Amino acid sequence: MGVYILRRLALIIPTLVGIMLLNFLIVQAAPGGPVEQMIAQIEGHGGNTLARAGGGGGSEVATGSGDTRASRGLPEGLLDEIRTMYGFDKPAPERFLMMLKDYATFDFGDSFFRDKSVTELIVDKLPVSISLGLWSTLIIYLVSIPLGVRKAVYDGSRFDVWTSSVIVIGYAIPGFLFGMLLIVLFAGGSYLDWFPLRGLTSPNFEQLTWYQKIGDYFWHLALPVTANVIGGFATLTLLTKNSFLDEISKQYVVTARAKGLDERRVLYGHVFRNAMLIVIASMPGVLVALFFTGSLLIEVIFSLDGLGLLGFESVLNRDFPVVFGTLYIFTLMGLMLKLVSDVTYVLVDPRIDFDSREGA
Repeated sequence: MGVYILRRLALIIPTLVGIMLLNFLIVQAAPGGPVEQMIAQIEGHGGNTLARAGGGGGSEVATGSGDTRASRGLPEGLLDEIRTMYGFDKPAPERFLMMLKDYATFDFGDSFFRDKSVTELIVDKLPVSISLGLWSTLIIYLVSIPLGVRKAVYDGSRFDVWTSSVIVIGYAIPGFLFGMLLIVLFAGGSYLDWFPLRGLTSPNFEQLTWYQKIGDYFWHLALPVTANVIGGFATLTLLTKNSFLDEISKQYVVTARAKGLDERRVLYGHVFRNAMLIVIASMPGVLVALFFTGSLLIEVIFSLDGLGLLGFESVLNRDFPVVFGTLYIFTLMGLMLKLVSDVTYVLVDPRIDFDSREGA
């Protein structure tokens, strides 16, 4: 197992480089960029915009920023100054190599359009995304796994049919659309005004007692988490059910029942460990999706200033240090979570030997 872990850790480096290179090339081909945006602002609002836009750092970031129609008529020295300010005075290969060198030490530079470093921005937004993703993941697993087991035990029953209908309908409803419905119904839209519409805490949060702070925190999370999990039950529930059905039909289960073991002990003492392997394998994807991608529109709708909203705004503003910095971190976390899931495989089922499979 140790050799397998070392191999996987070594593969993380070329995988990261490949993903960063692919996105670098895509950005190079994309029209527009911070230089063009700055030129447009200067022409629209006057030269003082340049002094206010400060950005500094991030010279390693990639984008094509050649002359455009907007640049015509501006002094050549001003154009060169703008390119130098954003680091586009260097050729693309050099910028990419500088990016890799800085990212290897987790130096992501500074945002082009915010007066903060990329690391500070990520740290500021991380608590919101962790709160939304953590509680969504916890609720999905606490509901889906027991529900999937029960559906497998009562396969074909009325309970199995109506629960399948409910979770499939929930899966078909987009989370952002369900979030808008919750706002209309419960957040002062047209009917009830039970829940707050924006933020993770109330303005007077610091003046509350500790138990009031806990209540205020979950009061603000109630609607966003509900909207975020509505479509997450179907996949994990059906995956758990099918995995259990596959294990229940195997010979070792028939033998255990023939020996007179209690049905509960058969299900949770023998079947559960084997059936959970495929569920464990899907965990990294679920975590990455809920923490960083799946909650984007939910954050926008409920005015939650998290990583999803940060990434979305950075793409729109062509704030490439933030775009590439968050991409690097998300990719690294996804690869590490995948490795953790493989290690968990062995802890759950010691019969799995990755070393022997790698050498085969």
